[in-house]
Amino acid sequence: MDYKPSFKNYTIVSCGTLRPELDHLKESGFLNTKKILYTAPGLHEDYRRLKEQLINKLEKAIEYSKNIIVVYGSSCYLDLEKEPPESIDDLINRGEGNISRIRAARCIDMLADSKNRAKVSKGEKVYWITPGWLKYWKAIFIDWDAAKANETFPRYDKAILLDALGFYGRYIQDFPEKVLEFSDWMGIPIEPHSVTPDRLKGLLLDAIRPGK
Repeated sequence: MDYKPSFKNYTIVSCGTLRPELDHLKESGFLNTKKILYTAPGLHEDYRRLKEQLINKLEKAIEYSKNIIVVYGSSCYLDLEKEPPESIDDLINRGEGNISRIRAARCIDMLADSKNRAKVSKGEKVYWITPGWLKYWKAIFIDWDAAKANETFPRYDKAILLDALGFYGRYIQDFPEKVLEFSDWMGIPIEPHSVTPDRLKGLLLDAIRPGK
């Protein structure tokens, strides 16, 4: 019998920024896991809170399944106060169970790899976002003041939202003021770019360990 990958024996632990995509994959039947546990979105801005919440979610995840997939990128966490510096994999490997991590640098990379992003940007300087960044930007940038925003975003020509859900059209129709508020705060325009969920699906499937 051919091996058919399934998530039914896995718990997913993910950054809340990717909640829209993962909830969609669960509702569509692709991600047939019994439980997805989310940390707060955007904790890459606060590595101490990220560490605390990720450890907490991993401890809860083992209650549902010994097999766990962590949906965090390699560049989402680094504790430079440790010697040697503590990476995201150092952190999750302290957890119990059979833990694997999705192999990508960050959430943007989970939707479009660097080669595809280069094609989309066409040489422009782009600040990449996802639907979760637009929905939760006030939580993600909670500790940013106007000076930091003005120092960071004007170096980019625009923000491009990688949309695997048809999200942007609905959101700007229902909440145009929220899109405008985020764009005004950054000081750059926001443009949507449609992608498929295929890359994210593939990365999730790659994190399954056959026979588990």
